[in-house]
Amino acid sequence: MTGIAPRLAEAVRAYTGGALPVRLRAWDGTEAGPQGAPVVVLRSPLALRRLLWEPGELGLAQAYIAGDLDVEGDVGAALSTVWRSVRARGARPASRPHRPPLRSHVTAALTALRCGAVGPRPPAPHAPQARLRGQPHSTDRDRAAISHHYDLSNDWYALLLDESMAYSCGYWTHPDDPDYGLAEAQRDKLELICRKLALAPGARLLDVGCGWGSLSLYAARHYKARVTAVTLSREQHDFVAARIHEQGLDDLVEVHLRHYRHITGADYDAICAIEMGEHVGDAHYPGFARRLHTLLRPAGRLLIQQMSRTGNAPGGGAFIESYIAPDMHMRPLGETITLLEGAGLEVWAVESLREHYVRTIAAWHATLEARWAEFVALAGQETARVWRLYLAGGGLAFAERRMGVDQLLAVRPGTDGTATLTPGPADWYRSVRPGTEGAATMAPDPADRYRQEGMS
Repeated sequence: MTGIAPRLAEAVRAYTGGALPVRLRAWDGTEAGPQGAPVVVLRSPLALRRLLWEPGELGLAQAYIAGDLDVEGDVGAALSTVWRSVRARGARPASRPHRPPLRSHVTAALTALRCGAVGPRPPAPHAPQARLRGQPHSTDRDRAAISHHYDLSNDWYALLLDESMAYSCGYWTHPDDPDYGLAEAQRDKLELICRKLALAPGARLLDVGCGWGSLSLYAARHYKARVTAVTLSREQHDFVAARIHEQGLDDLVEVHLRHYRHITGADYDAICAIEMGEHVGDAHYPGFARRLHTLLRPAGRLLIQQMSRTGNAPGGGAFIESYIAPDMHMRPLGETITLLEGAGLEVWAVESLREHYVRTIAAWHATLEARWAEFVALAGQETARVWRLYLAGGGLAFAERRMGVDQLLAVRPGTDGTATLTPGPADWYRSVRPGTEGAATMAPDPADRYRQEGMS
């Protein structure tokens, strides 16, 4: 057995009890692993050294970000192949777990030494890694966590997103129409939310975690709602304030740089939190739900669009926590419903958008690849590689049902315990496209969806 790649393949087999799931090409030009599989390229011994110092997901991610490890072709395909291999090994019966013998440890140590992997800790990649301090989900720490992700730069997000700057799952009502794309899906998502909230001229809407203001501005422009938008991101706040003035909506929209715990006022007719609840934290979510209940008037509506994850992986993982969204927490959907009900809210409807997120992330990823040089010029090669890994892995998590995203519509019951009857789905999904003079298109209603999937 000669060459780096064959030696590494044998070390992997000894430790995992299985063959390499990918084709491995080492810096000496040797290769090992199945033909036709995605090709992982080790460009230097630093790739292995990073894994020795940081075993697991974070070490692999840092090796990729720094360029010591690369993937030929589709990063998502390589990640999918590795995930399938990990799941297959995880299915091994508990009565027959794989325990590497002592000689495997000795062989691995010698292999690492011969490959030049043994040495001092490599320098961290230049891409910014989150370093949060203080009590988790204190106001200052929450502000730092939000700033790490959302204050990358408005120019970065303007390049990645559609013109509305909507940074959340779209609603793809016409995915097979060649003239229908990300911008249309985001518009239809905003329209759907406004309809579910039953917005009308003069209605008071609170947009918690407003992002770059896509929903706040849409609700004011098309429904004449009076909107209070709240964010912890300075970059977002300044962007929204500028757009309010540019679009002549100063009399309908106000934006505040404020934590949700410090929102003033009450008796809002409607409240929305679009993919903001993931940043609240597990221990603080009951208080978050109670706060929303307090801010809402009796019979007022709440719409939360929120990602979910299985109980085995409530956070984003080591890579996401370090480079993308620190202090993020996701839980199974049912637990969120229980928390909302515990706060005194009545959950009216739940709609899964998981398949829609697969398309949304794919659109963002396609933009990243198509305009790669522009992203690198904005933030550097390593930050661009962070986002390539983030979008490839995120899209895969939704496609493989390891993550979900849902819209939850709830109401604060009236003072006598009653609430206005909710309109049927036919009213929610009848979407009027702006500028078509009343021409309407119907998104698939649940009954159609169930028939398409062979359900009864």
